Amino acid sequence: MPDWSYHTLFKPLLFRLPGRLARDLTLQAIGGLSRLPGGTFVIRTMGHMELSPLMESELAGVPLACPVGLSGKLDPQGTAHRALAQFGFGYIELGPVTVRPVVSTAPIERAVEEEAIVYPDGYENPGADAIAARLRKGTRHRLPHFVRLRPMPGSSPQAALEEQQELLAKLAPYAAGFFVDGLAEGWPSNETTAYLAEVRRLISTAAPGKPVLLYLPQPISLEELRHEDDTVRSFDGVVLGDAQPEPGSRRERVAGGSAALGVELHKVRALRQALGPGPAIVAGAAVHEPQDAMALLEAGASTVLLHSGLVYAGPGLPKRINEAIVHSRITSSSAHMQPSQPQGQLPPSPSFWANWGWMCLLGLGMIVGGILAWLIAMTSVLLPYDEAFLEKSRSEILRFKGHLLHFMSHDRITLAGTMISIGIFYHQLAKHGLRYGLHWARTAVISSCVVGFSSFFLYLGYGYLDPLHAGAAAVLLPMLLLTLRGLKDLPSRKPPGVRNDRIWLRAQWGQCCWVVMGFGLGIGGLTICFVGITDVFVSTDLTYLGLTSAELTAWSDKVIPLIAHDRAGFGGALFSLAVALTASALWGVNQGEGWLWHTFLWGGIPGFASGLLVHFHIGYTDFVHLLPVYAALLLYIAGLYLTYPYLVGRHKNPEGV
Repeated sequence: MPDWSYHTLFKPLLFRLPGRLARDLTLQAIGGLSRLPGGTFVIRTMGHMELSPLMESELAGVPLACPVGLSGKLDPQGTAHRALAQFGFGYIELGPVTVRPVVSTAPIERAVEEEAIVYPDGYENPGADAIAARLRKGTRHRLPHFVRLRPMPGSSPQAALEEQQELLAKLAPYAAGFFVDGLAEGWPSNETTAYLAEVRRLISTAAPGKPVLLYLPQPISLEELRHEDDTVRSFDGVVLGDAQPEPGSRRERVAGGSAALGVELHKVRALRQALGPGPAIVAGAAVHEPQDAMALLEAGASTVLLHSGLVYAGPGLPKRINEAIVHSRITSSSAHMQPSQPQGQLPPSPSFWANWGWMCLLGLGMIVGGILAWLIAMTSVLLPYDEAFLEKSRSEILRFKGHLLHFMSHDRITLAGTMISIGIFYHQLAKHGLRYGLHWARTAVISSCVVGFSSFFLYLGYGYLDPLHAGAAAVLLPMLLLTLRGLKDLPSRKPPGVRNDRIWLRAQWGQCCWVVMGFGLGIGGLTICFVGITDVFVSTDLTYLGLTSAELTAWSDKVIPLIAHDRAGFGGALFSLAVALTASALWGVNQGEGWLWHTFLWGGIPGFASGLLVHFHIGYTDFVHLLPVYAALLLYIAGLYLTYPYLVGRHKNPEGV
């Protein structure tokens, strides 16, 4: 459920449902997908979250792949933890966990204007036994768990200590560290201090060497913390809670917004100044866009915990935060290591002949080949070796059925336009992607090339080998092999978008249009391939020709194999284009990437022009036959319109991001 589908399709539907039902449906859906064979691969593919070594961090000594955590309240049952682990998180909080289950069936409410979630019971959780049983079975992901230990509601300090002993006995083997709750239980200050000290001792005995952080409820003030200074310093760090309890009840409100962020930033700065550089600080509140996380990390937070921001900003939020972190770290490192080099300027890209230039040449070769194929298809249509295979001349075909030659030209012109579009995409992806080490661009190009070169074998389905296509493949294949030498993954040179503004939200709709178009073209390409190697014609084709397959075979038993070769070749090329286009739409849409917008613009024109103009030129204008082309064209234009401000327009990123 990437952002482009979440904000356009799923969020409007989910927000019409009761909060608890919407949460459960979402978690069950993505959790169920992750448990299917290949499910996690699909999730990773849709989001393409690549964790760079530059994101590596630590939380109180525990190594993390990135400094972004998942709040325990979002998925208390762990239904979708395996799926969520693919989103770009570095660790998962479990909890609050109490020794026995705390169940609530009251509604979970949404305050949309404040981007808040209101829970009916802040203690709600499945209990230690259920969580321990789930962890014992295995989570099938590698993220560390930090367990938030909380007393049962209404427990006395003495009873709570006994509960903590039981909790530790059940959960210590599975925890990378602990968050200790207790400051919000309403106990006298001296009893609270004694309780926290004793819990700290119990953990050091039950789980020696594992870090213990003190959980600070949101209402606690800095003045109150000063009275607990010795207690705070006895822990390995602190966790700033994200929930605001409602007076007189166990209801809790988790919200974002500038006011909540301002309070959180003030606390982080004050705590970092008071505690010094050593102890960890986890900022758990108010992260609803990448800039919120960046501000908290720059203020002194060690990590951030995502909660309500994931619901309102979308499941792509951790990835967007990680991209902002990588860009910030790479530019800071570059400026530090090379003081004379302007900040943000990365080392020069590899030379043209190192690898990426060969893909540029392959793309240019596809463009030139497509133009030549278009010129031939618009004039003679058939080459001499085609006529030799058919044992029929062009004039004989015209005398038999003029529409037959027009039909052949329509297949070949659409193939030529598709080749030109592929060439434009390859050239652009190489020049602006491979050249700068963008992993997603490499995946897009290589996947598309593998499909394209493999589709050559479809030409052989009816025993017809096209020497021109074979020669082109023989020339272009070495360029692909030379491209594969020494490719490296590097962070993007462009600063990522860090705001959930109107332009970003509009781009999600445009991205959705392009992705749907890409999948549609892929289905169309596979369908054409299948038709080309089986029935060859669809019903509208035969209606246009005014012939049956039997009549064509009776006239020449080689005409259908020739047409099948053209159809299979076009289907393979269309699918290859769809792979490059869909991958670019899924992974490449990032603020300021104007080259990608121009790639879609110029890369789409040849394909649509050839597909539409030739049909009208030869009079093959059946509406049902052309309906997929019309739909794809509308999605293409809508995508260009909606993404233009985000990709091409000028934007100001906050300083330092």
